[in-house]
Amino acid sequence: MWIEEKCPKCGNVLRRRRNPVPTVDLIIEIADQGLILIQRVNPPLGWALPGGYVDYGESLEDAAQREAREETSLEVELLGQLHTYSDPRRDPRQHNLSTVFVAQASGTPRAADDARSLEIFRPEDLPQSLAFDHGQILADYRKVRDQWLLKLKKTY
Repeated sequence: MWIEEKCPKCGNVLRRRRNPVPTVDLIIEIADQGLILIQRVNPPLGWALPGGYVDYGESLEDAAQREAREETSLEVELLGQLHTYSDPRRDPRQHNLSTVFVAQASGTPRAADDARSLEIFRPEDLPQSLAFDHGQILADYRKVRDQWLLKLKKTY
């Protein structure tokens, strides 16, 4: 889709392509404890998977590891991709595409960056107020979680 905007300085009409914006989210399992969720500082508010925007020149994998470090203070091991979510309505701010990674970590997570707070939830006891489409993402993950837990157990 092309959009036209006036340059605020010269008044010329500029034509640019409007594309979805790539993001990453992480389902981080802490062995024998549960899943890490952060409480967002910025709107849309609510509990969310750690994640954020992919920087220019950054791979999806590098973005996922950086976002985990920034929001949870943890170094994570990525086990693989769960799915890419692309519904244009998934984020009320703009059309974001999110590639979701499953990761494992050990240590003590601490909320940082965009995270007001952080908690570890058992998969069956998730909070009701999940931001974006993270409720759907976690429901999809719960359907295939046993397969991922086999991967987790092999690496611990």
